[in-house]
Amino acid sequence: MSENNPITVFATHAFEESDDYLRVFEFLESVDRFYYLNVSKPENVPQTGGLQTVKDELIEQIKAAEAVIVLSSLYENRTDIAQFIMDAAEINKKGMIAIRPFGVSAETPAEMVERCQEHIEWNDREIADALRRQARGEDTSRWEVLDFPGFDADGPTD
Repeated sequence: MSENNPITVFATHAFEESDDYLRVFEFLESVDRFYYLNVSKPENVPQTGGLQTVKDELIEQIKAAEAVIVLSSLYENRTDIAQFIMDAAEINKKGMIAIRPFGVSAETPAEMVERCQEHIEWNDREIADALRRQARGEDTSRWEVLDFPGFDADGPTD
């Protein structure tokens, strides 16, 4: 992944930019050297054609993505649309990432967790790493470095 080859991302939406939808991209913007292209277009609301036209628009957006982020808030508020998006992602063989509900102690809906390849927290590194794995199959093993006061690599300090 580079600036010339960004990961294409679809975040679930019901043709509106919800708080969680916007939050996904705020989190991704804070990750250094992570390049992505948002292919979800909530502003592209079909004005004519009915339900089938809406579904066709969502399918086209999903096809353009390498990975799909499934938001718990959309699943809870518009289960029908969230399930349709997950169906379309499965048919088009797109990796799905479920993100836990933001800022509440509620659990992620069980069906959503079962259908997604990953279930993660709201954390910029976790979101970026999950996208790398689901979109490109990249290994994202990272080591956490813990700093203990009074110790260095050679042991206790005076």
